[in-house]
Amino acid sequence: MINTKRKFIPVVVGFVAAWAPSMVSATEPSGVHWPSFRGPQASGVADGFKTPTQWDVESGHNIKWKTPIPGLAHSSPVVWGNRVFLTTVVTENANPQLRVGLYGASPDNPEPFDHEYRTLCIDKHTGKIIWNRLAYKGIPKVKRHIKATHANSTPATDGKHVVVSFGSEGLYCFDMDGTQLWKVDLGYLDAGAFNAKEIQWGFGSSPVIYENRVIVQCDVNNQSFIATLDVQTGKEVWRVLRDEVPTWGTPTVLEHDGRTQIIANGWRHIGAYDFATGHELWKMTGGGDVPVPTAIVSDDLIYITNAHGRQAPVYAIRASATGDITLGEGKTRNEHIKWSYNRRGNYMQTPIVYRDKLYLCRNNGTMTCVNASSGSIIYKKRLGGGRTGFTSSAIAGDGKVYFTSEEGSVFVLDAGNQYKLLAENTMGEICMATPAISEGVLLYRTRSHLLAISDTSE
Repeated sequence: MINTKRKFIPVVVGFVAAWAPSMVSATEPSGVHWPSFRGPQASGVADGFKTPTQWDVESGHNIKWKTPIPGLAHSSPVVWGNRVFLTTVVTENANPQLRVGLYGASPDNPEPFDHEYRTLCIDKHTGKIIWNRLAYKGIPKVKRHIKATHANSTPATDGKHVVVSFGSEGLYCFDMDGTQLWKVDLGYLDAGAFNAKEIQWGFGSSPVIYENRVIVQCDVNNQSFIATLDVQTGKEVWRVLRDEVPTWGTPTVLEHDGRTQIIANGWRHIGAYDFATGHELWKMTGGGDVPVPTAIVSDDLIYITNAHGRQAPVYAIRASATGDITLGEGKTRNEHIKWSYNRRGNYMQTPIVYRDKLYLCRNNGTMTCVNASSGSIIYKKRLGGGRTGFTSSAIAGDGKVYFTSEEGSVFVLDAGNQYKLLAENTMGEICMATPAISEGVLLYRTRSHLLAISDTSE
């Protein structure tokens, strides 16, 4: 059982965090679209363009534009072509409570007044808001943690549709011009403490678009499930119930060796489902009791991590896994799990694989760089002074890896075999959302703004 006095779930980043939350066709230009949480294949990687190393928000150096965003949200920006999409929730309270940092309390935040749940479209080149649509207005059905928001889930787009999740307030689909196409009520989605159900935190898993279907993972207190819906109509294709406590991770889609699987992080049920039917392909039990990170895939290995609790594992699972792959007592590998560690896993951040290295960053900034294939540790380093939290998931491109603290410090690391800090940049505001990359431009959502950061040296 978890200790609820030490428990909190601020985000997800979607928060939290995959091979293809929204697959981009091989014919599409590389490094341009960032269609869902953590971009193409949820890898967090966008190569092919020069990305900035240093910038200064105050002086405007390498800041392409900075646009105020109303309300409070931790959802990440997504990009298709020249358009950026994100969500927010606006209230009569101009400064809603938000407490970041390393602390053990687990308070939720009652807000018994109307909230406006909105989706925005922004011009990628100018920062101008193209459209701003109201999806829902009302008193939230589920309270949020004071480190979270009512818009934690990142949108997904396929260039024709924009799908956004507001948890208990519904799943919505817009076209690229902001016309609402459909709405689906997924029910009462309480992703709060499983052993203290009076404590609520909100909802964080993000939708996925793949092959004209929307995939949602809804691990909640009343009844957990994973489902697919027709992206054109919102009609449910299939739904599979899960014996699972609340989780905040985003599902992952993997095509491998003739089968397409949807991978779901979990505690009681880490596993994969057949994309076409929902049939269970493989499963395992164990790990942190409130999983937040999204599974990621590289070179036919699935990387799953979670924390909160003593185990805090990292698993490198073969893409060919089938059946029950749970490790035996005292074992670190089997025919389906290539390698694993305990007590090195992430609580909030989705990890990243870049240039054959797996980067794992914990809440306090302790970062471990691991050989992605063998699991051998390359180096370990603490980012920051150990007094600030890290929730935003890392991104990478142009030979650099970007880690962002909750206080808004961005650590730019060289993606080599030794630790090399290239720069530390200050955003000047709280940063909880995972940034996006498009054509070498970094898109950072801070507490009150969306910023485009680019290298202007050429």
